[in-house]
Amino acid sequence: MNEWGSDRIPFIFIIDFDAISPVILRLEEADPERILYNINGITNVNGIREVTKEIILKKHPEPYQIYLQKFRKIKRELDLGNSYLLNLTCTTPVDINLSLSEIFYKSNARYRLWYNDQFVCFSPEIFVKIKDGIISSYPMKGTIDASVPDAAAIILNDEKETAEHYTIVDLIRNDLSMVSENVRVSRFRYIDRIITHERTLLQVSSEITGQVEDDYNCHLGDIIYSLLPAGSITGAPKKKTKEIIVKTEDYNRGYYSGIFGIFDGQSLDSGVMIRFIEKCNDSLFYKSGGGITSFSDPEKEYEEMINKIYVPVD
Repeated sequence: MNEWGSDRIPFIFIIDFDAISPVILRLEEADPERILYNINGITNVNGIREVTKEIILKKHPEPYQIYLQKFRKIKRELDLGNSYLLNLTCTTPVDINLSLSEIFYKSNARYRLWYNDQFVCFSPEIFVKIKDGIISSYPMKGTIDASVPDAAAIILNDEKETAEHYTIVDLIRNDLSMVSENVRVSRFRYIDRIITHERTLLQVSSEITGQVEDDYNCHLGDIIYSLLPAGSITGAPKKKTKEIIVKTEDYNRGYYSGIFGIFDGQSLDSGVMIRFIEKCNDSLFYKSGGGITSFSDPEKEYEEMINKIYVPVD
C-alpha cells in the first residue's frame, strides 16, 4: 500500500478483522469473476444487472440463553474496568432465496463487496476517507426502528446509546490523532435513514476529521494499519477489548468487521465490513452484533443483534 500509494497506482484493499489475510490488488487485477465491488459509485460492474426477485430471508438466531451467557462474561469485564465498550457479535444461520452475487446486485449500500463467492458485504459504515489533505472517520453507533413513535428523539436521548456514542467518538478521535493533526469532531450524532427489505432503520453517526501530511499517499499502509481494527466494531480500550472479544465470541470473525476500500491514485475511501453474509459448507451465516456498555440491557441487545440481520434495498 505504501509503494503503490507513492506511485499513485489505483488499488483495492480488503483487510480481515485480525489483519492476517489481506487482499490488495491493482484495480485492473480485480477480476469480476472473483471480486465485485461498488464503493460510493466506483465499481468494476459492467452494465446494470437487475435482480427482480423479492428477498425472502429467514433467520435462525442462537437461543437467548446462549447469548446471555456471553453477555454476562462481557458485563463482568466491564464491571472490572477492563473495557468501557465492547462490540459483541454473533453468527446466525440464515436461509435466503438469492445467491451471494445476486445479493450484491440487489442490495443498496455505500460499500458493497462480493468476494469469490465466499462472502458478500453491503455496509453503510465509512471507515476512513482521505481527500484534499483531510482524513475523515464516521463511527456508527445507535440503531432504532424508524416506525417507533418519536424514534429519532428516543435514540438521541437514550442514556446507554449516548454513553456508547461518546466512548466511540473519543476512541476514533484518539486514533486519528496518531496519523493526523488538528483533529476535531465536525458533526456529532447525526441520523441516517436505512431502508431494508423488512423495515426502515435510523442509524446514528458522527464525523471526526484531521489534517494529514502532504505526502500521506506514501504512507497509506502505515496509516490504515495503525487505525486497525476499526474502533466501532471493537470497543475501548481497543487492545484489551479485542482480547476479551476473542475469548468470548465462539467463532472467528474472519473478514467480517474488517475493512475494504479503494485508493484511486489521489484519494482513499473505505468502509467497515458490517452487514455481512458468509458461505460455509454451502450454508449461509449472517454476522451481526452491537456495542455493550454497563448500561446495556441483554434482551434489547439480543433484539438489536437480530434486527441487524437484513438486506438494504432501494
